[in-house]
Amino acid sequence: MGAAIEGPPVGRRTVLKGGAVAAAAVLAGTARAVAQTPVFAHGVASGDPLPTGVILWTRVTPAPDATPGSNRGPDVTVRWEVARDDSFGAVVAAGTTTATAASDHTVKIDASGLAPGTDYRYRFTALGATSPTGRTRTAPAAADTPERLRFGVVSCSNWEAGYFGAYRHLAARGDLDAVLHLGDYLYEYERGQFGGRGGAVRAHDPEHELTTLADYRIRHGQYKTDPDLALLHGSVPFIATWDDHETANDAWSGGAQNHDPATEGDWAARRAAARQAYREWMPVRDTADGRLYRRLRFGTLAELSLLDLRSHRDRQVRPGAGWRDVDAPERSITGREQLDWLIGGLASAPVRWKLVGNPVMIAPVLVPPLEPAVTEGLARTIGIPAGGIPINADQWDGYTADRNRLFRAVHDGGAGGVLFLTGDIHSSWAADLPLDAAAYPAGPVAGAEFVVPSVTSQSPGDIAGPAARGGVVAAEHAVREVNRHLRYLEMTAHGYGVLHVDAGQAQMDWFYLLDVADPASGVRHGISLAVGATGRIEPRPGPVG
Repeated sequence: MGAAIEGPPVGRRTVLKGGAVAAAAVLAGTARAVAQTPVFAHGVASGDPLPTGVILWTRVTPAPDATPGSNRGPDVTVRWEVARDDSFGAVVAAGTTTATAASDHTVKIDASGLAPGTDYRYRFTALGATSPTGRTRTAPAAADTPERLRFGVVSCSNWEAGYFGAYRHLAARGDLDAVLHLGDYLYEYERGQFGGRGGAVRAHDPEHELTTLADYRIRHGQYKTDPDLALLHGSVPFIATWDDHETANDAWSGGAQNHDPATEGDWAARRAAARQAYREWMPVRDTADGRLYRRLRFGTLAELSLLDLRSHRDRQVRPGAGWRDVDAPERSITGREQLDWLIGGLASAPVRWKLVGNPVMIAPVLVPPLEPAVTEGLARTIGIPAGGIPINADQWDGYTADRNRLFRAVHDGGAGGVLFLTGDIHSSWAADLPLDAAAYPAGPVAGAEFVVPSVTSQSPGDIAGPAARGGVVAAEHAVREVNRHLRYLEMTAHGYGVLHVDAGQAQMDWFYLLDVADPASGVRHGISLAVGATGRIEPRPGPVG
């Protein structure tokens, strides 16, 4: 049986170091906020880096009443520039575009003709004002092998549940190639419905739940005013996908748990509004067919397949008798086309590491993973799936046929170096990915999974409360005991991950905020784990870099 990996104790030196970094980042964030102008009140951003191009983003406010979602304001000519230096003495790409009310006065430029693996500065000008200067970086050339890559990894940032200190600390690092945002960039709930411990730390706009295009635009605009998020967007390119809260809780292809057609209208119209606002306000590259799942290469070292697990999935099963449908071969979380695309890419990628940006957890988490002879009888009589009862059927646990096909294809095809990077569950996990959980650790694995905590959204430990911390720790141990492939689990802290990949290993360092309700919170190192030559998770003594 694989030994459980425990996190290191929190030392005074670790906390003080985090506090020093936080102090430096507060100063940087303050400088960024002062540099913004009313015309560019929502900052700048970049994303989806290619070897010769990158998406550049901003939003222009042409008049005081031309606020997000207002559909007001004249057309505005916007100039953009990309340079190799802070003073823009050597502009390498430039042009003009028009910001209009039809796109909520957002601007997205696919800047091309750039050099691979290169740092750039960019800015926008309009109405006599100049935006903050942003920093971005292109991906390595396809044939190049970078010495290393380093990504910030984040998920689940609820405005009302706390301050975005995780973004501030990532921006202060200065060593990231990109930030991978795995979904729940914002939350659709009405004001006060889904806050943090002791209620909302700050209030959502608009006050009501998001259902219309104007609603989603207003909420996106509010999030873009956060100084820590603006600092990070202006410091490093984002690679983002969505999960459910960019539309509605527990979304699936035909609806959502948090959508009532009788009072909130047609689901397709609501999803289309959310998708339009997302594409307007996020620095993601638009595709001809409108799909959000896509793939980015980083030389011969890594390829990232980014999934959309909301637009194409079947409805989640319901507890009780519905459990028997978990194993149904016709049910899909990806949709057939996306799963074929994923399997094909993992099989053919000529890279050391095949990274998968995965919005919901893929490792089996069951209660309990029983022997096949026992579960066969239970499945036939009371509907328990063959692998055990899933804790969360919104995850891949609710769509086992897709997962089984994927894992089998990865294993049988010899696609080594597969690593899933996951958010959603508001807690920290690390897992080997066995073909048969009951046979672990003796049986084969298809790869590994690292799950990052929420930036702010309520964790299981938050919900339980400080007095129940002992019970939360006991629950962490109990879950690991019956799911032996789980190598790490922490159910309380908020923060972020930093993924370092080189030819020898892929290492995730977890970092935890001291208090998300404190806008100047420090940070501590949680744990460092890596996948190396064995293809399974191993402990590391500390962070890389």
